[in-house]
Amino acid sequence: MEELMSNRMVISSSVREAGNDPIFHIAELAKKRIAEVGHEPVINSTIGSLMDDDGNLVAFDSVYSTFRNLKDTEIAAYASIAGIPEFLENVVYACFKHHKPDGYIEAVATPGGTGAVRNAIANYSEIGDEVLVQDWHWAPYGTIAQENRRKITTFELFDENGNFNFKSYENKVLELLEKQKRILTILNTPAHNPTGYNISDDEWKQLVEFYTKTANEHPDWRIIVLCDIAYIDFAGKGESARQFMEILSGMPENVLPLYAYSASKAMTMYGLRNGALLCVAPTQEIADEFKASCSFSNRGTWSNGTRSAQATLAKIISNDQLREAYEAEQADWRNTLQTRAKAFMDSAKEVGLKTCTYRDGFFISIPCENREAIRDYLADQKNFFIVALKKGLRFAPCAVNEEKCGRAPALIKAAIDKFD
Repeated sequence: MEELMSNRMVISSSVREAGNDPIFHIAELAKKRIAEVGHEPVINSTIGSLMDDDGNLVAFDSVYSTFRNLKDTEIAAYASIAGIPEFLENVVYACFKHHKPDGYIEAVATPGGTGAVRNAIANYSEIGDEVLVQDWHWAPYGTIAQENRRKITTFELFDENGNFNFKSYENKVLELLEKQKRILTILNTPAHNPTGYNISDDEWKQLVEFYTKTANEHPDWRIIVLCDIAYIDFAGKGESARQFMEILSGMPENVLPLYAYSASKAMTMYGLRNGALLCVAPTQEIADEFKASCSFSNRGTWSNGTRSAQATLAKIISNDQLREAYEAEQADWRNTLQTRAKAFMDSAKEVGLKTCTYRDGFFISIPCENREAIRDYLADQKNFFIVALKKGLRFAPCAVNEEKCGRAPALIKAAIDKFD
């Protein structure tokens, strides 16, 4: 082993464990089972994408009819480093719609919401810093932080009543500010992955009071709040999920709200990798600084984004007819998702299955201890494929039809009773 270590070529901080991602692994097992027994007997809750009732990936007609009408040169050409101008103009509406907050807004294109999170971590935390995320969180936050020589640390998302845990959050924010003099805090809301929790407007008002008080008392501290809104277009009714954006503004100059917007999710263009990081800066100087830093990061990381995806968004958002067709199609699927989630939650209540607080989104989480044993049992014995997380199980109504969503809680409850 020592000889192997001494012959290692990769730098020590880039040594990684080999092996398959556990989510992709269980997803592959589900695919194999479907190939063996067919789609109907299998509940495949491993996929984090919108699927129709027959298990086929949803691709919005309104999006891909526009995409197919692009000229070859619009597809083949490079995008500008920060994003093509018409995308940067229209992604502001795509992000905020009619709830645009007060402030100096700039956007920089990224490959999906993941790229936006990456640029925020790289430019708004120091090397070695701890970035604050929820204890129930999207695992790649840790990967992105580690790749950029940072770490993540967590606060408890839920209090004893299943609401936002202000005590845990505020204590952790102050602890990190005392140590680092700056904090990047990532709040994945609304339609939080993996629980489906939404921070309410009243909770946002309390958070803004906390940020404002803290910033005023310590003008040398820097507070950066990254709202990861990847699933926002599948939350709430109409634009209700965006009302908080107008609340999160008007704070001292040492507080900066950022938004990680994912067109990959919103427009079902998962593989086209399209998104943006947006700032709502208190001054033009801070907005210009944001634009310069994030554009530099683009050039030094992936150079530029996918021009065809950017052009598709720009054409749809800037054209009333195309935008209305897109938003109507999106609303239909949002309603389908909400119907599926209601079927699951209603059934969970009937059978006594405890879940994390769910309000919207692609995922529902079930706290449990022996999650891997439960996952394996459900897969082997019940043709039911579900994702095991550090704190429990993740069910995906985005990928499971209403009838199966209604059946799933009883299966999960029986398995938890067996192993926990």
